[in-house]
Amino acid sequence: MCFGEFMNIVKSKIIKILLDKQCSQREIAEKLNVSVGLVNKIIKQLSTENIIYDTSINNNILLENKVNNAIILAAGYGLRMIPINQELPKGLVNVNGEILIERLIRQLHEKNIFNIKIVVGYMKEKFEYLIDKFGVELVVNRNYKYSNNSFSLNCVNKYINNSYIIPADLYFSNNIFSEFEFSSYYLLSNETKETSTFGVDKFRQLRRINNSGFVAVGLCFIKDSDSLLFRKNLAEITIRNNNAYWEDALFLNDFKIYCDFINADQYVEINTYEDLRELDSNSKNLFGSHINLILSEFKCNLEDIKEVNVVKKGMTNRSFSFKFKEKKYIVRIPGAGTSELISRNQEYLVYQEVNKIDLCDKVIYMSAETGIKITEFIDNARNCNPLDLNDIKLCMTKLREFHKKNIIVKHEFNLKDNILKYEMLKKDVSLYSDYLETKNKIFELLDIVEKLDKDYCLCHIDSVCDNFLINDNNEVRLIDWEYAGNQDPHIDIAMFAIYSGYKKEQIDQLIAIYFEDSCLENIRYKIYAYVAICGFLWSNWCEYKYSLGIEFGEYSLLQYRYAKVYSKLALNYFKGAKNNEQN
Repeated sequence: MCFGEFMNIVKSKIIKILLDKQCSQREIAEKLNVSVGLVNKIIKQLSTENIIYDTSINNNILLENKVNNAIILAAGYGLRMIPINQELPKGLVNVNGEILIERLIRQLHEKNIFNIKIVVGYMKEKFEYLIDKFGVELVVNRNYKYSNNSFSLNCVNKYINNSYIIPADLYFSNNIFSEFEFSSYYLLSNETKETSTFGVDKFRQLRRINNSGFVAVGLCFIKDSDSLLFRKNLAEITIRNNNAYWEDALFLNDFKIYCDFINADQYVEINTYEDLRELDSNSKNLFGSHINLILSEFKCNLEDIKEVNVVKKGMTNRSFSFKFKEKKYIVRIPGAGTSELISRNQEYLVYQEVNKIDLCDKVIYMSAETGIKITEFIDNARNCNPLDLNDIKLCMTKLREFHKKNIIVKHEFNLKDNILKYEMLKKDVSLYSDYLETKNKIFELLDIVEKLDKDYCLCHIDSVCDNFLINDNNEVRLIDWEYAGNQDPHIDIAMFAIYSGYKKEQIDQLIAIYFEDSCLENIRYKIYAYVAICGFLWSNWCEYKYSLGIEFGEYSLLQYRYAKVYSKLALNYFKGAKNNEQN
């Protein structure tokens, strides 16, 4: 971007200021952070070019630069907005008596922008009323469950021409839109952030930097003269990667765009529960069912609950943390489809047992009907590192000690029944072409294993490295007992191995650690059999989750590989052992 283009940008900003209200040249200079002399020079040029007459704007110039439409992006889950996002999309939260997306629409209408397209996905039905109320058009992103906002914007690619691009979670204290825009620009906050990569050059052209860039607001305007290249870039990055951000299109194929700035106190990006509370402590959306449950259980008021934040999502559930009286707690919310997979009543009964032996996280509240659970946060704890030998030894020692308790509950985790259940739930034919062949081998192996000697007791079943928490004193807690039931304890060893993605030598090392170097050969091969069977079990689980739009990537493929490779290994051993007995 040359100095001449920078001058054109300043010109356009002066025109927009004059459109909104009468200002002195000094006031204009202060607004734009440029010299009064430059403003005087540009106004003289605008007069010479017949763009302005005194303070009136040439109508032909206005017509050439009228905004065509606005695109509001509202398709995503808004996962950081938990627990509010469990009940409505964040674009529909109530802020200071207004619904967030309605406020954006009204601000656009105030500037005579009525052609508004809203890209929806998550809870799309909740946006439907906007069609009648405001005359907007909804465009559905069917891929919202496993794509980023580049895919959403690409759904309306053909409409991007003299267009605003607006995230649905923005709250502007003043109306920053204009009926007329004279150049493309991307909006940045005047504050910086260590993790931001958005920088500008001396002419305010957007560029990438390594860190400590300006905060990206997300609002953008694309002029008709730039739209063809921008649409091409957007399509290109979306094809490359569904998880790309649409802003990546601004840095492709030598695309050039000016940056405008907004003061940090003039807008809020509402990403989290705390963002909403800070902006409007009286918002009715702060009192959702999950927050009301906390208030009821802890017998407190909303102001007593602090630091509500999302916890890294698990494979099955969503969780958020909060503080009460300087103590931290975790709320677990069951994820999509879990009611089909898990008996919350059985989980409830398991927790009654394991809480007696000081093994897991302390449960404050748990519903046997909904599965919602509140537990004390374990301070100074980390997940087990499955590649750290010391961590493995700590976890296997804890697991062995638990198994030796020989706790018995009223239900079992039946491998064959659960495989058949997951198979039924996924409904469609398997994604794997040799599924039936693999299944036959797994069921043959199940028949063999069922006849082997084993000591049934309560097992964790989901004894993966992420569910072992180790504190600074090397004390271990085993959490998340959703799948627990009576089974062969050796299954828990196999489960740890397959989630960790272990190769055979690593599995052998794990077995040696658990058995303290005294594992019999037939036990080792029984664990190999469980590696195959459990891999097949979780492969079906992944296929069911995939039918719900939840993708686990390489994990699902790895589980199926365990089923195929280790079923062959175990069958060869047990069939060979049987032949030796007969001979």
